[in-house]
Order: sequence, then C-alpha cells, then structure tokens
Amino acid sequence: MGSTIQVVGVVGGGQMGSGIAQLALTAGLDAILVDSDPDALSRAITSINDSITRLITKGSLSQSLGSDALRRLRCTLNLEDLQSADVIIEAIVESEVVKTKLFSELDKIAKDSAILASNTSSISITRLASATSRPCQVIGMHFMNPPPIMKLVEIVRGADTSDAVFATVKTLAERFGKTVICSQDYPGFIVNRILMPMINEAFFALYTGVATKEDIDTGMKLGTNHPMGPLQLADFIGLDVCLSIMKVLHAGLGDSKYRPCPLLVQYVDAGRLGRKRGIGVYSYNRAPEKAKPSPRL
Repeated sequence: MGSTIQVVGVVGGGQMGSGIAQLALTAGLDAILVDSDPDALSRAITSINDSITRLITKGSLSQSLGSDALRRLRCTLNLEDLQSADVIIEAIVESEVVKTKLFSELDKIAKDSAILASNTSSISITRLASATSRPCQVIGMHFMNPPPIMKLVEIVRGADTSDAVFATVKTLAERFGKTVICSQDYPGFIVNRILMPMINEAFFALYTGVATKEDIDTGMKLGTNHPMGPLQLADFIGLDVCLSIMKVLHAGLGDSKYRPCPLLVQYVDAGRLGRKRGIGVYSYNRAPEKAKPSPRL
C-alpha cells in the first residue's frame, strides 16, 4: 500500500510545513503546499529552494534530482487543490479548534482513499479524526523541527486508525529517511510527554532561584549529554508552544506535576516567546520579527 503514495499535500507554509514538503520532494514525490497567506508561501518557496540548493552544493543531492524536485512543487492558496493528494499532512497552528475545523474541511475535499495526517505535537488524533467521516484514515505524523534535519518521526495512532494506514504512513516516513517511533493517543505522545515537563522543571529551577539560566543549561548539556540546554531549547521551540503543550498535558492527564511554571506563563504574557521574537529566556540582540508560524516540536 505504501507504493500508492505519489502526491503529498501539506497544509501550512511555515517552517514545519515547508520542511515536510521538501522531504516529499527529495524523496521523489510530488508536493502540493497550501497556505492562505501568499507571503508565507513565498517564504516557503525561497526556503525550499535555498535548502535544496545547499544539498546540491554539499553533494547530498545530484543536480538533476534537485532540479527535478523543485519542478514537482506546487504552491497554492486553495485547499481544493488537494483533491489529487494521496496523503495530506497538516502543519498549522497548534490549536485543537483550528485543526478540527481544517480536518472537517479536508474530509470533504480529499479523495475517498486519501490519508489525513496531523503534525500535532500534543493534540488528540482521535478527536481530530472524529471531525471526519474517515476516522480509520486519520493518523498523527509528528515531525521534529526542522524536519529535513531531524531524524525522528513520531507516528500516533488514533482509536480507529487502521493497520493499513499505519503501515502506509510508516513506509512514507521511512522513504523520507526517518526513524519511526509509534505512540498511542495520549496527551503529549512520547517525546513531549517527557520533554515538556523537563523544560517546565528547568523554568521552576530558574523561578525559585536554584541557579542561573546559564548554569541550568550547562548542567543539563554536560551532565546529561544533551546538545542544547532545556531553557535554550525552549527558546528555540517557542515559549508559547511549550506553554500550550504543558496546558494540554495538565488538562489531559490531570496531574499537578504538569502545572505550567508561573515564570513560563509570565514570559509568554510579556511576549518573550524565544528566538522568533528576539527575546525569551535569553536575548538574541535583534529587533522583534512580525508574528509568523511558530516552529513546533
């Protein structure tokens, strides 16, 4: 069944969506990238072009394959253009309300055999699937940020996801060159169930004056061999995204250990969202950017 995937639709032209579209292109598939914002699509095209050019320059991709990949990219403002897609991967804002509305729309547009996948890092696949008439063809396909670089894809099965759909999506992720792990549909899945409480605990350590931000990050980098400290990583992910996932964990699992740290809440309230805004836990010494789609784990 995996060989039936020829056209990959991606909804969302931000860092995640453009990265996923690039993976489809370099795997020899056609990609249709949809975003309602023309500027987001322009940035996505530039990003994909630059990234593929770098791969050619480094010798990771041949000139002919690279040129062919770019020819197979179609960008559009219209969801209706996804009618030909065999699988549609959603990579929009991390909001259950917005994603549910999108899945309901995609269900009406997509062909009957199409698989609907979400790149959500924490939202219930079962609930997203219930907004469609094809719950057995809905699945979570959680890429890490940035998708072309990070080796992992976390596949999340909803209550009704079929074995055939799981097998097809696993084959697709492997065609993208990824290692696959499989999670059941619980809040946070595997990676964020473990990662976000660690980041939240780092905020509590800072909040209660245990140590400086630099010493907390250095301790975790050198003491546990992490490539990036938890506070630095939070800035990279986006503090608003971290807070959103902590709220999902707290509400979904009902345990006070998932309560978001007040300092994390305060930073988000102050607009200190991390690298994308020039300031988070750390300052990045540049002017704040206009709001744009958040990088997501």
